[in-house]
Amino acid sequence: MTPETFQAICVTIGLVCVGVTICLACLRLARGPRMVDRVVALDMVTAAVITVCGLYAIRTGAEAFLDIAVALALVSFLSVVALARYAERQVRRGDCDD
Repeated sequence: MTPETFQAICVTIGLVCVGVTICLACLRLARGPRMVDRVVALDMVTAAVITVCGLYAIRTGAEAFLDIAVALALVSFLSVVALARYAERQVRRGDCDD
């Protein structure tokens, strides 16, 4: 087995595993039950999509997907911080959905 074949097999296995992770996280995103669970699930989906971008960049050799992954990571960070602040305000007001 050549190193290129081994790398292709590993990337394919990685993409399948990340696909399963995205499906499970989307299920948690839909079912909840609390907003905190949904925020964590959304962050997990975003991290998995960033991983898919990285694996696809390895598979195709297209470096543009790495730029997309970095931009998505920055946007994801800002959105999770904003949602966490919103959740904190809801808890302080007593409107939490526990």
